Amino acid sequence: MEGGPADVWAQGDAYERYMGRWSRRVAEVFVARLGVPAGLRWLDVGCGTGALTAVVAARCGPRAVVGLDRSPGFLRTARAAAPAQARFAIADASALPVRDASFDTVVSGLALNFLESPSTAVAEAARVVRPGGLVAAYVWDYAGGMALLSHFWTAAAAVDPAAAALDEGRRFPLCRPGPLHALWTGAGLADVTVAPVEVPTVFGRFEDVWEPFLSGQGPAPGYVARLNPAARDRLRTRLAAALPTGPDGSVSLTARAWTVRGRRP
Repeated sequence: MEGGPADVWAQGDAYERYMGRWSRRVAEVFVARLGVPAGLRWLDVGCGTGALTAVVAARCGPRAVVGLDRSPGFLRTARAAAPAQARFAIADASALPVRDASFDTVVSGLALNFLESPSTAVAEAARVVRPGGLVAAYVWDYAGGMALLSHFWTAAAAVDPAAAALDEGRRFPLCRPGPLHALWTGAGLADVTVAPVEVPTVFGRFEDVWEPFLSGQGPAPGYVARLNPAARDRLRTRLAAALPTGPDGSVSLTARAWTVRGRRP
């Protein structure tokens, strides 16, 4: 993954506790819906901690599956957790070190909004997939479908109005169907479709919600890391009061992602 100066992507295990575990659930649905046969060559661009790569390797019977990312820390986590046939390398999504038409399917999970030039990255994906091959991705619906982050940024803005500008729903245009569809068609891909995937995000207690925000990995944890202790405590208190908490102390929320797919003509 890439991102702005406040978006840190270095510690794979910490990111897994924050968002990676939910990405894995979306990846299962995403891959099943692609409906592609076994024996294909797959490329996962911006593979992060390898959630999507691992699902492809375990479920799709690939001839080959390669994950590329710019974060050495994330790739260490990916290599440790993925099935043996998966391969990983450091690479920039905007300049893939891959020959034209060398993969059957190119995918990406949760990376597009953190790339410096998403249009260049999708054009690169279209270049390296064979004619008739599939280019597909998914991103979080930051604009309205990520209950955890909606609660977090509402609480943050209540104690620090300047935090509202950091909300991913405002920062990232590619969290809505229209821009995703336009991005794919702009890369020359055909038969483009966009569809939602919703997964439960259930926490046993509030501390399970709060602890990942202390990791520093990603926009919201990056914001928390810059707060002084008093401001951090105020945010924690506000968020705890806002979340829907069950009688047993559990917190049950949902997360929605948008998937997009298209074929190279």
